[in-house]
Amino acid sequence: MSIMTKASAVRSRSLKASIATGAVLASVALVLSGCSTPTTGGGGEVKNLALKIGTALPQTGNLAFLGPPEEAGVAYAASQIQDAKADTGLTLDVVYGDSGDTDNKAYETEIPRLLGEKVSAIIGAASSGTSLQFIDQVVGAGVVQFSPANTSDAFTTYDDNGLYFRTAPSDVLQGQVLGNLIAEDGNQTLGLIVLNDSYGTGLAKYVTEAFEAAGGTVVAAPTYNTGDTVFTTQLATVLAADPDAIALITFDEVSTILPGLFGKIDPSKLYFVDGNLKNFADAFPAGSLTGAKGTLPGLSIDSIGDFTGQLDDFLSSTGGDPLDDYSYAAESYDATILISLAALAAGSTDGKDIASKLQEVSGGSGKGEKCTSYADCAAIIVGGGVADYDGVSGPITFDEVGDPTEASVGIYVYGDDNNYSAYNG
Repeated sequence: MSIMTKASAVRSRSLKASIATGAVLASVALVLSGCSTPTTGGGGEVKNLALKIGTALPQTGNLAFLGPPEEAGVAYAASQIQDAKADTGLTLDVVYGDSGDTDNKAYETEIPRLLGEKVSAIIGAASSGTSLQFIDQVVGAGVVQFSPANTSDAFTTYDDNGLYFRTAPSDVLQGQVLGNLIAEDGNQTLGLIVLNDSYGTGLAKYVTEAFEAAGGTVVAAPTYNTGDTVFTTQLATVLAADPDAIALITFDEVSTILPGLFGKIDPSKLYFVDGNLKNFADAFPAGSLTGAKGTLPGLSIDSIGDFTGQLDDFLSSTGGDPLDDYSYAAESYDATILISLAALAAGSTDGKDIASKLQEVSGGSGKGEKCTSYADCAAIIVGGGVADYDGVSGPITFDEVGDPTEASVGIYVYGDDNNYSAYNG
């Protein structure tokens, strides 16, 4: 199956960057060849629904910094779904689990545990490479796998029995945005350090294609494997090529890699991606990252300030730890809402039945009534209508293979405090 991107150009090139609430966003449409009140689902049959879902998000491993915002997004959505149970007839139970990574392999025990809990869907993993380790096990059990953060293009054509969905866009988009950004900044040569998995090599491919299409040259692109702790060879290879800029397509290994770059390249010539974009604060001396930029799929953090504020209030009210980062919190929230709406629409908690309604409740059928909250969308469904949920992370609108057809990528810049904020161009 071929993939086409419908896009306007970034300034003079293939994508258009637009400023929205302080962030540069690139948008593209991806075109692919025990309840108190009963609910009405399917063909009008009235049912009470007890939905149970699991999470396989990174509590440990090289993406552990993404676990707290993702789990918080799930928990916040679940609280709203529970609050509406008297009006919808649906209750939601969440079983939290650890995906780990491909080095510690936490998923080898956690996925069987979650499936043993008879969950209808599993939200996770964050890492594409980790998701690929257990997707067959999940969909083979007739359970929906729904990732808030997988971006590898491998999932677009994966044989998943129609049970895999994601709220994050394919790296086709992020790669184009980042490659063009690096070229727009006046760099003619580029070095990359790349995680050797489906996420890293896939994203590197699209960054390279975009950068070279803009007239640049990639002069070095050494890889490393999950679990590696020494990066001397990769650093030496990239620095020997003397590139104008360096893109770090990594996960949290970046914290070990960066000290080898300080003093050897201007920090404004460093570029981060969603797998490692985080606030470093005093982990490094002040000013170590001033001017470095990075990309993160999803609407700008600034543009979803109402949501992040509400999430902070929710965590405070429940005794949860405050968040240092909000990456993929909105996508995790939306995943939880969509799964629950699909169960309502199907009148069933069977995984396959839920999957059969996910495109519809996202607006992918083109027949729904727009709504932006679980309560409002659920009221439409309970009333016999078709809901089209537009989420916090964007319109979503699934295509027939479970990819979102509308997506944004935010561009961010690091300040003297080694924390990032929206880039204003």
